[in-house]
Amino acid sequence: RCCQTPQGTVQPEHHAPSFTLHRQTILHHAYDVSTTSQDSGIPIASVAAGFPAGQTPMEQRLQEIREAVKSGATEIDIVITRPLVLTAQWEQLYDEVREMRKACGDAHLKTILATGELGTLTNVYRASLVCMMAGADVIKTSTGKESVNATFPVAITMLRAIRDYYKRTGYKVGFKPAGGIRTAKDSVLWLSIMKEELGDDWTKPDLFRLGASSLLTDIERQLFHCAFKRYAAKHQLSMA
Repeated sequence: RCCQTPQGTVQPEHHAPSFTLHRQTILHHAYDVSTTSQDSGIPIASVAAGFPAGQTPMEQRLQEIREAVKSGATEIDIVITRPLVLTAQWEQLYDEVREMRKACGDAHLKTILATGELGTLTNVYRASLVCMMAGADVIKTSTGKESVNATFPVAITMLRAIRDYYKRTGYKVGFKPAGGIRTAKDSVLWLSIMKEELGDDWTKPDLFRLGASSLLTDIERQLFHCAFKRYAAKHQLSMA
């Protein structure tokens, strides 16, 4: 039986990807965010390319990127095709990331490796290098939705790939751990690792980000403590 939606009819034999099904809604909200961002000076970051699975057809992934950039995004997060890593198809992985880099235009490209699904640290290192060679501005550990997210062994592996790439090319690539970072103390540990492995330049926002939505609550608690010399109850924090 056909399914009627505001965007049209979906046939039962086809699986309508979420981007296509809700395309007008997404673009409407993207326009609102873009307008607000232009007024506030806050840059827009957007996921695209079949996030979080990254398994949609390549042309659709590229179109999502173009639409996001057209709507005002200045940073694009994409997920690499993990089977290409697991089967050592490095050239094809390079070609895919390169195409997505071109689709970004002037926007920065953050490539998510989904390291919990790559099997070995050797694969993590090689995938990191391939993504950087293909033009990634930032390499990111995870979507935050995998069973294993940002871990220190994976971080050290990726940071040393960044260091090796910088030594060979002189080009600085950023790093973003994501998933499982929940407290302000956690964020200090990550900041320390960046300083120890790569130096002061990689402790600044253009080269270091934290993907941690649950971290916000603890940051609010710490700011509350600084202001009132006591910790707040969770219901006292509007964003908790």
